[in-house]
Amino acid sequence: MFSINNLSIQFNGEYLFEDVSFIINKRDRIGLVGKNGAGKTTMLRLITGEMSPESGNIVMPSEGTMGYLPQEMKLRSEKTVLQEAFKAFSETNELERKIEKYATEIAERDDFHSESYHKLMEKLADANERFALIGGATQEARAEKVLLGLGFDAEDFQRPMSEFSGGWQMRVELAKILLRNPDLLLLDEPTNHLDIESIQWLETFLMDYSGAVVIISHDRAFLDNVTKRTVEISKGKIYDYKASYSDYEQLREERLEQEMASYNNQQREIAQIERFITRFRAKATKARQVQSRVKLLEKMEKVEVDELDTSAIHFRFNQAPPSGKVVIEATGIGKKYGTNTVLENIDFSLSRGERLAFVGKNGEGKTTLSRIIIGEIEHSGELKTGHNVKMGYYAQNQTELLDGEKTVFQTLDDVAVGDIRPRIRSILGGFLFQGDDIDKKVKVLSGGEKSRLAIAKLLLSPSNLLVLDEPTNHLDMRSKDILKNALLQFDGTIIVVSHDRDFLQGLTNKVFEFRNRQIREFLGDVYDFIESRNIQALSDLEKAKKIAVSTDKTSESDNKLQWERKKEAEREIRKVQNQIARCESRIHELENEIQVAEKMISNPAEIPTDISSDDFYKNYSALKTELQTLEKEWEELHLKLEELES
Repeated sequence: MFSINNLSIQFNGEYLFEDVSFIINKRDRIGLVGKNGAGKTTMLRLITGEMSPESGNIVMPSEGTMGYLPQEMKLRSEKTVLQEAFKAFSETNELERKIEKYATEIAERDDFHSESYHKLMEKLADANERFALIGGATQEARAEKVLLGLGFDAEDFQRPMSEFSGGWQMRVELAKILLRNPDLLLLDEPTNHLDIESIQWLETFLMDYSGAVVIISHDRAFLDNVTKRTVEISKGKIYDYKASYSDYEQLREERLEQEMASYNNQQREIAQIERFITRFRAKATKARQVQSRVKLLEKMEKVEVDELDTSAIHFRFNQAPPSGKVVIEATGIGKKYGTNTVLENIDFSLSRGERLAFVGKNGEGKTTLSRIIIGEIEHSGELKTGHNVKMGYYAQNQTELLDGEKTVFQTLDDVAVGDIRPRIRSILGGFLFQGDDIDKKVKVLSGGEKSRLAIAKLLLSPSNLLVLDEPTNHLDMRSKDILKNALLQFDGTIIVVSHDRDFLQGLTNKVFEFRNRQIREFLGDVYDFIESRNIQALSDLEKAKKIAVSTDKTSESDNKLQWERKKEAEREIRKVQNQIARCESRIHELENEIQVAEKMISNPAEIPTDISSDDFYKNYSALKTELQTLEKEWEELHLKLEELES
């Protein structure tokens, strides 16, 4: 259990949060949420010890471990991908060195009956036992499994880290943290550098993870699938909800409504008391009643309302000038970088009003094709744009392309023409740049502020084809929702490169999957694509099984036998899942009982109960023993479930 106690920190004389507390239990799955600038990343840095609070403390188990993945890291490594991942196994590597050292010393000695020889044998046995306990013999298989899950191919394992982009190197850092298996995982926007398939793999990994997980993410679908508890930082306070993100949004609205109702009721009561005091203050016969009500007002605990922060960007794209029916027609498109072929012989067409999503692993050519479409890079093959097509482009690194030395106002003023120029301040206000904000230099803006400024810049030129490459990076939930609503009202053609399933859902009506230098077309939105890919993967698996074990696919008896086996497997899976649920429920009860007992032991003077009896400590010991037994059973059940599902 990790405990955050009465934490306070301030910047420039203002508290980011003040006197906040919450507890992270052993198997918690927590989504840490709040608007940009609320202090989410600061909270993680305080927990890790990278920053020190002004007051309060963080208490962690004496042998507790944690792993922290920040949003950005400066990465430099000359090792291969697999060698870098192996850095996660520092303990097993040290044990291997000790085992080799002890074995060499033993082989060189012949004093078999001496005490020092026996001690050396004990050290070797202890090292071997610990090595086996932490899975030292399987570390290579574990590393390969995690790297494959995060999107690497087997042939990538021996490639040097320097050949990969920053996003792929961040995946290796994530792999190292997962392989260390810390008691507490702190992940700050872990999906920023992942594609849809890798995000789904990470979701499954985190749901089955044995420790606690705290996640900062603007991916609503990811939070809903992984987290069961939401901790909100809002205006310097902490609000703790035992719910996933979507349920939290509803519960927060209900809490605010209840607070407002209580506040209004109290205000009416206060007004009534004050009227009585004013009316009868001068009457001696009412002096006692007046004084009584004055004291009542002084002692009354005022109801405070945590106002919902409704500040968010608000805008609409300009009406798209009409274009021809065919917006883009591509034939034989290809692109090489040196000897590396990214795209090969791509054919497709895009009609007016279509909404297209580019999905697939990083490095498969999504951004490359986007840049080909807008005419930014050369290519082989032919690409024609239709009549009167006017493009607007949001690059994946759009925020990096902004001039850091210019002010917010200058950034728009330099590209604004005609009737737009008098409206610059109004446009910036719609993107939450108000007052002195417009005179800030771009280089001091946060990631979210730079993203908002880049989108505002996109508005200045009327377009009928929007090409958006990861437009939601760094945007908070509310800003993403508003951007999505604006795009839904846009009457032109859209191409979106994104891995955010919640953002893409309902926004696009066609999906291009990039794989092996080719594109495959799926009709429907992103969830239709995911369902199609899952069905295809399952059918391929079933086909492989049939080839291996079946000699008569059309046999009615074989079909019946397969059906019975499938049903039996499903029953067994449900049985194990129920056992896991009961086990987790009892573990939760035991942890609570142990927590109460430990509080009594640490503060006996504050507890009225007598804890000096033998029965109390026998019961405490029995609870600890039962918990250890159940934790081992829980792990064995999960292993059994993995075997059944595979």
